[in-house]
Amino acid sequence: MSENETMARAESTEGSSVATERQSTTKVIRAAIVGTVVEYYDFGIYGYMATTIAALFFVSHDPNAALLGTFAAFAVAFFLRVPGGIFFGHIGDKYGRKNALSWTILLMVLATAGMGLLPTYATLGVWATSILVLARCLQGFAAGGELGGANAFVSESAPKRWRATQTSMVNTGTYLGSLAASLMALGLTSVFSQEQILEWAWRIPFLLSLLIGGIGIWIRSQMEDTPQFEELQDKGETKKLPIRELLSTSGGSVVKIILLGALITGGYYIASVYAATYLQTTGGHSSRVAFLSTSLALVLGVITLPISGYMADKYGRRPVLFAGSAAAVVLGIPMFMMMAGSGIWQAVVGQSVLFICVSVVNGASYVTYVEMLKASVRYSGLALGNNVTNMFLGGTAPFIATYLISLTGNSLAPAGYFVFCAVITLVTVFFIKETKGVELQVD
Repeated sequence: MSENETMARAESTEGSSVATERQSTTKVIRAAIVGTVVEYYDFGIYGYMATTIAALFFVSHDPNAALLGTFAAFAVAFFLRVPGGIFFGHIGDKYGRKNALSWTILLMVLATAGMGLLPTYATLGVWATSILVLARCLQGFAAGGELGGANAFVSESAPKRWRATQTSMVNTGTYLGSLAASLMALGLTSVFSQEQILEWAWRIPFLLSLLIGGIGIWIRSQMEDTPQFEELQDKGETKKLPIRELLSTSGGSVVKIILLGALITGGYYIASVYAATYLQTTGGHSSRVAFLSTSLALVLGVITLPISGYMADKYGRRPVLFAGSAAAVVLGIPMFMMMAGSGIWQAVVGQSVLFICVSVVNGASYVTYVEMLKASVRYSGLALGNNVTNMFLGGTAPFIATYLISLTGNSLAPAGYFVFCAVITLVTVFFIKETKGVELQVD
């Protein structure tokens, strides 16, 4: 064989290898994003349908009390995210990322579809409310294993140079899922009358979970596990109790993950789920305006996330985290003042700016978490840290925001909660190391 032929064959082989790698990376990212979209559509539709759910399941002469009951059930689900994160973290670290992620999406679909089939308070009385809360708890348990696992899955398959960019794309799935839920809520209010929605149409977005969930389950069934986990498994280095290993060797990293995630959990639910209600109750806008504003904010968030990830790959994780959280501290109250006004464009701009701040931080957060943890406890660490923050700051955010207004009579009180979350993240940035360009830890 001539030298030229040898070189040509080598180039061909190299090109084929690169193509295969690209296909593999695309497949991994697609599976992670689609699954996350399904999970967060299912989880978020409850929040976006809060006022309707309040009327159907939390019957009260006081509309504010009914809404508080609805958001309380919203918050309860987040307390189940911690045991869900521990459970699926155990599965993911011991038996594989793929197995854990397949089960999370299945349980979420079953819980959401169950809500859509549930008789209302008018039929079952308090039993309807109780079963709804149980289904919401199952949603929380399933969600506990989703986002951390999806980020671990993608980060372990991503090239070092683009790890933040590709990991940030996973989190676009959370926004796209919430966007789909918001658009569905908008579609209901546009197509059906309020009477039709209360009578039967409210079930549509919940039952739709069966269709989109089936697609997500099929896509995830086609996945292969990450090379790093397969290497751990082949060497017999998976841990018998990953959570115990995590707390004994990486407890400090978990604490940093909990604190660093304050803005992307508490801030996220304030700027998206709660904001849709805030624009209606405080701003005096129609539900259509509220959902349009939320949808636009989510679209801008989807655009911002990979840009933030790219900036984290280019300039480092800490500068991006600092910029996003500092902007949230400075802009939190002014943007809420705009949302509280009667002008539509002011409301839209206010919500969008808040959400962009959250998205900037989100784009660099999970890659930072991943790079703090070793392979054998990575799924558990991501799931535990993220879900503890969600439990204390995220799930309670709409309830606390509603309660703060009720307690103080000040419509800007929720802005204080948003800024509080941003300050926690900002301070934590000073206590983490820059991890740009590092190799993922192995055992």
